[in-house]
Amino acid sequence: MRQVQMLALVLAGGEGTRLRPLTAHQAKPAVHFAQGYRIVDFVLGNLVNSRAASIHVLAQYKPAVLIDHVSQIWQPAARRTGTSVELIVPDANDARGPFRGTADAVRRCLHLLDEHAPDVVAVFAADHVYRMDVRQMLGFHLARAADVTVAGIPVPIEQASAFGVMATDDECRIRRFEEKPARPAAIPGDPDRAYASMGNYLFNPGVLSDLLGGAAAREGIDFGRHILPALPASGVRTLAYDFARNRLPGIKPYEERAYWRDVGTLAALSQAQADVEGPRPRFDLRNRDWPIRRDLLSALRLQRPVRSIEPQRHAA
Repeated sequence: MRQVQMLALVLAGGEGTRLRPLTAHQAKPAVHFAQGYRIVDFVLGNLVNSRAASIHVLAQYKPAVLIDHVSQIWQPAARRTGTSVELIVPDANDARGPFRGTADAVRRCLHLLDEHAPDVVAVFAADHVYRMDVRQMLGFHLARAADVTVAGIPVPIEQASAFGVMATDDECRIRRFEEKPARPAAIPGDPDRAYASMGNYLFNPGVLSDLLGGAAAREGIDFGRHILPALPASGVRTLAYDFARNRLPGIKPYEERAYWRDVGTLAALSQAQADVEGPRPRFDLRNRDWPIRRDLLSALRLQRPVRSIEPQRHAA
């Protein structure tokens, strides 16, 4: 049985102005997090553990530290698992100039769809701290016959203006998407929380290509501002995957279930760093069953084989 081929594009070009001075000389994903980890390690660890066939890190702002880190740590580590990790940086001689936004960056990498012929394209942000089995999100995407799937998580309503906010129906279809709304809509029946996008998306390849081509004709350059808000009215089948459904091995009883943090500000970064400290941390970096970076753990268990996912498995 053929395993689904997932091409992953990691958006790692962020300038991270709210994290200055930490980002004065490096991109936000390259910032040190805690215990030897950098922020980018979390998305790469999740994708490598989830057996993405090929991972491409799209860099731009002050990329030298990020390039060194990926080439020295992640390329050899991923190679041992059968996954490739490559870096893409805009060519200084390219007449199109730097990437103008997240959607523009991915559009300029669409040649990778022809090279890899993936079943699904994952477009993931590189600046969040979390653990996620992407195969479970992929299974949801395939079973529901989605064209686009957006990972979502409830956040406090007072913080929701920093995210893309989704409204969904009983079948998980996204009926409205607003990027960083001034007055975010609360989850029905839960006035204290809003349903936020995690910045992690799955696309059927042909749909992604069509969406980016159409957006370029309208000068649309960003997923959150230009692509996702237009999807509910477009006829594209767009679903929200509830991150709370994700189940991982090795999570301790004292940990916060479905832990996810956007560490885009100094305060948020400091709080997340505190969450991994102590004998009973809210987010335990010592998980041997789903290690973010195997080189930072000792006496690792042998990897267990993974179950393939059928590409044609759909449910009504």
